[in-house]
Amino acid sequence: MSPVVRGLTMLYLTTILLGFAHGMLPPIIPVLEDTFGVSGGFAAQVVTAFTMGRLIGQPLGGTLIDKFGTRPAVLGGPVVIGISVSVGIVTQWFWPLLLGLFIAGAADSMWMLGREVAGVDLVKPNQRGRLMSGFMGFHGVGMGLGAWLGGTVGEEMGIRAVFAIYTGIAAFVFLISVLIPSAERPAAAASSAAPAAGGESLPVRLRNLYLQIDPRLRVTYLVLVFATASMMLYRMAYQAILPLHMDEIGLEPSDIGTLFFVVSIGSLVMIVPAGFVVDKIGRKWATVPSTAIPGIAFLLIPFTGEMGPLIAIAVLMGFSNGLSLGSVATSTYDVAPDAVRARLQAARRTVAEVGAITGPLLGGFLAVMFGAGVAFFVYAPVRLLAAALLMSVARETRVKRPAVEAAHERSP
Repeated sequence: MSPVVRGLTMLYLTTILLGFAHGMLPPIIPVLEDTFGVSGGFAAQVVTAFTMGRLIGQPLGGTLIDKFGTRPAVLGGPVVIGISVSVGIVTQWFWPLLLGLFIAGAADSMWMLGREVAGVDLVKPNQRGRLMSGFMGFHGVGMGLGAWLGGTVGEEMGIRAVFAIYTGIAAFVFLISVLIPSAERPAAAASSAAPAAGGESLPVRLRNLYLQIDPRLRVTYLVLVFATASMMLYRMAYQAILPLHMDEIGLEPSDIGTLFFVVSIGSLVMIVPAGFVVDKIGRKWATVPSTAIPGIAFLLIPFTGEMGPLIAIAVLMGFSNGLSLGSVATSTYDVAPDAVRARLQAARRTVAEVGAITGPLLGGFLAVMFGAGVAFFVYAPVRLLAAALLMSVARETRVKRPAVEAAHERSP
């Protein structure tokens, strides 16, 4: 295989595998209640712990990748993940598990950012949508398959077996990651970056990064940050609170896994169409509907009391998830200069992780106090507001193919 094909193959394979491993966790939340003797709302904080780790890992990963390339993140991430989640195999207490998942979340965010930058360097700018669609789609498929297995294994064999599988997958991902090309920071980009000042405060450093964006695209970047925050709030609440809602209406862990699997199928079906829409038609044609549809779905979930309607909603959410595949991340790579691309992506996601942390935390509280369905009513307007801003305020950032290149591709 050529270096590009080999690199993309390994990037997609590792994406599926780690998505599979992480997808095993949400369906076992009800099993965690029995294993560790904690409430459902507290058990859901395994998702919060992982997300808080990602919050810490984002800025560290952005700085590391812009300075040293992607190799440390792509190779080191799976090692740290494997060691951290292995705590779940042996611990008798819930707090060590939360700590292990916090560290795993930090490593996972660094790995995901390194994976993206490595992929962006392998393809042309007008292929970024399909690249990111593949990343997000295969990750979603992996999570859906993992949810199906996690719910079944957790129900039949207990959580120790789930974490043993997670550890083994992380070890295998490390072994095959050595075949992924490293994206080195170009010398020209390095020379154009703003000089680092050790005495600068964090707000000043963030401001300097922000000012390197084209002035015409700075507001668009801020809208993308908010849209990502709303997306993370929705996805993490969906992972943490939907199992509690299904448990409240009398469904089993295997049913939860089935529902996540249905969503992943929708994402799988949309991998190719979503990439085509983002690259050929426009970024906003994917970002706007994929942001609005989940908001509507959240308004419907509290009224469902059976598996049938939930399956229908899952199909709808699966297609919208598929349409969103990497479209916001692709738009951010369009906006960010090469010299600071990892740090601007990391800054966007660090702010966005507030939504991811808020989802399970506030959702867990609302679930305990008022029932899981209330959380969906609270979160739906945020998603709908993000859709309105993407439609009316953000600029279209699609990178068009040069005319010479397009003519060459049409020639016999």
